[in-house]
This record gives sequence, C-alpha cells and structure tokens, in this order.
Amino acid sequence: MTAATGTSGTSGAAAARPRRRLSVEQRREQLIAVALEMFARHAPEEVSIDDIAAAAGASRPLVYHYFPGKQALYEEAIRRAGEQLAALFEEPQHGPLSERLYRVMGRYLDFVDSHGPGFAALLRNASPAASQGTGAVVDQVRHAAERSVLSHLDLADPSPRMRLAVRTWIGNAEITALAWLADQEHDRRLDREELRVKLVQEFVMQLLVLQIQEPELRPRLRGYLALERPDGPAGQLLQQLLALMADEELAGEALRLASGASGHDI
Repeated sequence: MTAATGTSGTSGAAAARPRRRLSVEQRREQLIAVALEMFARHAPEEVSIDDIAAAAGASRPLVYHYFPGKQALYEEAIRRAGEQLAALFEEPQHGPLSERLYRVMGRYLDFVDSHGPGFAALLRNASPAASQGTGAVVDQVRHAAERSVLSHLDLADPSPRMRLAVRTWIGNAEITALAWLADQEHDRRLDREELRVKLVQEFVMQLLVLQIQEPELRPRLRGYLALERPDGPAGQLLQQLLALMADEELAGEALRLASGASGHDI
C-alpha cells in the first residue's frame, strides 16, 4: 500500500491542482518540500514517486528529470529535515540553563510529533531506504546538538565525562522520543509537558552526578543554579528531591548507605 492509498483525499486534491510554471530551482525545491512532508507522515517504503508527483501537481517523468529515483529524493528530504532538527537546538545563551533546555525540548517534541513515521524510520535506520547518506545526516544532527548543548554549559574545555554526559542525554532524548511515538499508537502516551520537563530534569541530574566525579566543576554548577528559579525545571527537581529525603524511613536508609553501615548494624 502506498501513501496515496492512505491519503487519497489529500493526494486527489493535490493532483487536481492546476500546474504552474516554476523555474528549475523552484520546481526542485517544491519537489523536496512535498517529499519531506510525505516522508514525515509515512515510512519511506510506503511512499512512491507517483505519490510525490501527484502531491506536487507534477508528472512522474518530471520528478525523474530532477532526481534519478526515490532514494535520491528521500536522502535530500532527510538532509533538509536534519538541518531543521539541528537548528532546533539553537537557543540564546542567557537565562537559567534548565529553561533554555526546556524551550529546546519543546521544539524537539513538536518536530517529533509532526514527523512521526519519518523520524522513527530515520533514527532506527531500519527502513529499506536507509543508506550511508541518511546515516550521515543522523550523525550530523547529533554532533550539532552536542555542540549546542556544550555551548550552553560555557566550558572552555569540556572533559570527556562532560562530553559523554551530553551525548548520553541526546541519545536518551532520541530513545525516549521513539518510545513516546510508539506509545501514541496504543493511546497510552505520556503527557507532552510531563515528558518535556522529565527530559530536562534528567540532564540536570546528570550534571549533579558529574560533580561527584569532577569536584572542580562545582563552582560552575553553583553558577548554573544561581540563575535558576524555584518554578523552573531545575528548581522543581531540587524541591522534589528534598521532599523525598523528608521521608524518615527513606532518609534513614540513605544515611545508612552513606555511613557504610550494613543493614545488620542498624
């Protein structure tokens, strides 16, 4: 079944639109834009050249005039999607760190929601259309995201642990987004806002743990926290952690572990 079967009303309306003369560059850009939209809504193997031609109000031979086949058009569409996705991590470097990442994650989840099947197929790299070219796009997006997040930390020379923490968080965001999409199919998806805050707070937790391994970063952490607000993601997380430790039994177990005593010694 092709995408045209699942979206016959849309494709039929698109095919009925009168064709207009476009310049060579305009027509190429139009075909890429239409392909990007279709690959966002459907797995690549479900989209045919005929579907793309109909949606663009063009003929099949005209599509082949600009692209040698669906794979070339798919890779170009994915490259454009990768550029869009990488740009989502760009954020002005002022204000609380957790709130900057909160805005980034809002845009990220919006993108995931609107490019569901295409996003999943790309990141899983499991589609028949996956190639060395599409894999390179994913790597470029990850590197761009890493550079962006590290720039917000304002570290002249991030340590290997810090770089690993950032890469781990980006990978976790991808895995979480894929699981979020899969859960949508079963009507049991986590609330978008809750997920957005969760992702940001997980990064804050990584920063807190990192201070144990690299005490020299603590002044930097204090600087991050000094800008945070009580109602921001980081502020809410610390309040929740303090409330958790207010549980006497839990606090007692934590103190036991911290003191090095065994359960039999208490």
